Amino acid sequence: HHAGLKPRVRLSTELALQIAVVSILWIALAVFAPAFFMLSYIPGYAGGLVLCALHGFYEHHHGTTSHYGRLYNLLFFNDGYHVEHHARPGVHWSRLPEHREPDARESRWPAPHRWLDTCVLNPLERVVLHSRLLQRFVLHAHARAFQSVLPAVPGAVDRVAIVGGGLFPRTAIVLRRLIPNARITIIDANRAHLDRAQRFIGQTNAEFVFVHEWYRARPSQAYDLVVIPLSYVGNRRVLYDHPPAAAMIVHDWIWRKRGVSRIVALTLLKRVNLVVR
Repeated sequence: HHAGLKPRVRLSTELALQIAVVSILWIALAVFAPAFFMLSYIPGYAGGLVLCALHGFYEHHHGTTSHYGRLYNLLFFNDGYHVEHHARPGVHWSRLPEHREPDARESRWPAPHRWLDTCVLNPLERVVLHSRLLQRFVLHAHARAFQSVLPAVPGAVDRVAIVGGGLFPRTAIVLRRLIPNARITIIDANRAHLDRAQRFIGQTNAEFVFVHEWYRARPSQAYDLVVIPLSYVGNRRVLYDHPPAAAMIVHDWIWRKRGVSRIVALTLLKRVNLVVR
């Protein structure tokens, strides 16, 4: 699992003993309480397996990802320190916080709840895609917010990186209008999102570069401005403390105000924050 190898099953004395004990308990339940076994225990057991599969899937869905929520890790034996566990699988769970990776990919949700990001944001994006009226509203709201914070960017903006183009590439469209001479690079690990952005913007537009890869949030001189999406999978706290470019604009929830900030729209529960080095 940690080395990227196929799983192997090795029958040990301990495993054989566990299988025997569980089998005896199941047979006893089936014989002495068949209704409970079939109507309560089996459905509950199946539901537990589904939750285990969901947990395992979202721990690795966007690459190995950690969650540092105190309550979750207190209740579940530091299960959220998944990047650290992969880096040091032999370290006891109680010591994983000592080895916290500063550049680890981080989610604000524990693994079983990460579907909420997709559940909330993607359907809203798809609704916008099917409504010209909503597209105009979203573009106008974001243009107004960006226009308010861009004057605080130090120096000229010639090179822009937009992380995660999104199903509807509002940021790229808005920045093309507000900074017409800038060269804009859209970086997204989702090929379908990039393809859709190309259709919206135009595949032959030489002022745009489309990069299909995961964004590595590290300080760089490659861009004058980096734009981070609301759906960013990573450690936002590190981004705010150490911006990867001279200026960074972060799409964030309305209650998270940092740096030079402007509310996009109350109905979207969203704001943009500009921070500089």
